[in-house]
Amino acid sequence: MLETLDAAAVHRWCGGGLAALRAHQDEIDELNVYPVPDGDTGTNLVLTLTSAQEALDGPLSADTGEADAEAPPAGNALRRMARGALLGARGNSGVIVSQILRGMADSLATTVAVRGVELAGALRSASEAAYAAVARPVEGTVLSVVAAAADGAGRIKSDDLVVVARAAARAAAEALARTPQQLPVLARAGVVDAGGRGLVLLLDALVDALTLSASAVLAPPVVVIEGEMSNHFGYEVQYLLDAADDAVDRLRETLDDLGDSLVVVGSGDGTWNVHVHVSATRIGPAVEAGVAAGRPHRISVTPLESGPARAVEAAPPAPQGRGAVVVAAGDGLTALFEAEGATVVGRNPSIREMLDAIASTGVGSVVLLPNDASTHAVATGAAREAEAAGVRVSVVPTRSPVQALAALAVRDPARPFADDVIAMAEAAGACRYGEVCTAQRDSLTVAGPCRAGDLLGLVDGEVHVIGADLDDVSRRLLDRMLGGGGELATLVLGADAPAALEETLRGHVTHVWPFVELECYAGGQPRYHLLVGVE
Repeated sequence: MLETLDAAAVHRWCGGGLAALRAHQDEIDELNVYPVPDGDTGTNLVLTLTSAQEALDGPLSADTGEADAEAPPAGNALRRMARGALLGARGNSGVIVSQILRGMADSLATTVAVRGVELAGALRSASEAAYAAVARPVEGTVLSVVAAAADGAGRIKSDDLVVVARAAARAAAEALARTPQQLPVLARAGVVDAGGRGLVLLLDALVDALTLSASAVLAPPVVVIEGEMSNHFGYEVQYLLDAADDAVDRLRETLDDLGDSLVVVGSGDGTWNVHVHVSATRIGPAVEAGVAAGRPHRISVTPLESGPARAVEAAPPAPQGRGAVVVAAGDGLTALFEAEGATVVGRNPSIREMLDAIASTGVGSVVLLPNDASTHAVATGAAREAEAAGVRVSVVPTRSPVQALAALAVRDPARPFADDVIAMAEAAGACRYGEVCTAQRDSLTVAGPCRAGDLLGLVDGEVHVIGADLDDVSRRLLDRMLGGGGELATLVLGADAPAALEETLRGHVTHVWPFVELECYAGGQPRYHLLVGVE
């Protein structure tokens, strides 16, 4: 067992934590209790820690953190791990975990000997950083779990590193078990908090990393992504893939032969996120392998020696002009936003991907439209990073693409930037949003119980309509929304919406709401059969 935390233990912790999260990824995804098809906490945590692992094991860079000659090795390793997690953070859970790691890294940055007392102090800093990252902290979440870990570590009157780590992990597990008592939605579903579950796994992995035998301490760092970083593989190929499970198994084998740092993560609905590092001559074969497996889209190829932070910083003097970055999925929605002059980034982006999009605008002032509650924290993190590099960025907290359309419609470059952001936020806030999707699990909603496979009509994120027929649920949702007033209704049809749905809803609005103007678009978005905006 280790007496002090060293760089090798940090490597083992990151690798072991990622391995644990990958092993429990589906379980954590299933803990997302709301029935809409967004249960991806486990996936987001895996992708966040994958980025931390790559930053920790990869070459030094301004992006992932240069070595500080005066800092101890453990401090340098923690700083790089935290930086990688930040840039790869996805969803609220990923952002909060990245802030937990940042709090620990900041606390231990210059500490030569990290023993029990220092670890307890680092966990206290981690808890404070996590709470500071959330505008409205909610107990019964990962925040409660990290706070309990810090309290548990602080109560131990010992300077033994392993004893303190075990106390923190034990207190975190106990706090996780209490989360249903703090959040009624968890109690009704009979589950614990998903993000808190992920943090418990990470703290258990920390204990494991500190309690390895002496021979294991001398072993190379654990690498759980498929293949090690190599300067030979100079390009990062990423794409989303619609494919069957068996085809993805064959794809993994093919890509494993082509390159390294292979990550293939499924969303549970037949869509996979594919990431691999390859040489220049194997970029084409990596994409062709995706074509053979299914339908790849949102394909990107990025030289590994470049990074979003450098792309933003390498633009002195500060560029002029304004831009907008919008999070959206679906060919139709992408075309709509691009027609409005916006740069589109795919669903559930990382902070790094949002930074890439900000840099690609080439302008000095950028508005971010996250279009999802769980992406708001990612947008805020990207804005903070970009502003540190000299780009003025504001986040308009849109919860749906229809709100983003309303916000973009009122942009006026003649206004001062701050005034334009306010006008966009007001337009978004004045647009009530609705969605029709298929329930992914049995649940108790404000509209009553639903079963997996039921169609749900949501208004401003809450279930208001439950049914079995898409036309019926869509009409009832429109009536519910228009019954509260409105002059303009915007409908965005999803990828699997039948062609006749638009005609059905046009006829209904004409008959029942004759004074309401109606706009219809083929959005092509996955997961949501229909998006509705009412202004």
